[in-house]
Amino acid sequence: MHELSITEDILRIVSEHAQKAGATRVTRINLVIGDLTSFIDDSIQFYFGVLSTGTPAAGALLHFQRIKTRFRCRQCGQEFEPEDRNWMCPACGALGGDVIAGKEFYVDSIEVT
Repeated sequence: MHELSITEDILRIVSEHAQKAGATRVTRINLVIGDLTSFIDDSIQFYFGVLSTGTPAAGALLHFQRIKTRFRCRQCGQEFEPEDRNWMCPACGALGGDVIAGKEFYVDSIEVT
């Protein structure tokens, strides 16, 4: 259910920027979402359809760019993408590391008319 509040934030941000640009309609919203956020694209799309009704963003296309999880091993410095939830460094076998990608969540751009 946390997608509801996130989608409210998306709509607020998009509406503010569209208004500042003097736009009458938002046609596309490009979102960047890291895999570690656990946000579900379909849920965001559903809530956006409900929340945007009657706004300049109604009917806008949501485009989701997914960012894969990447770690940097604290032991050997190797960067890696965990596969099948295997958080072990493939180079030295250490568990996990510092997250260097996968937590992203932002509106990258919007298209307006």
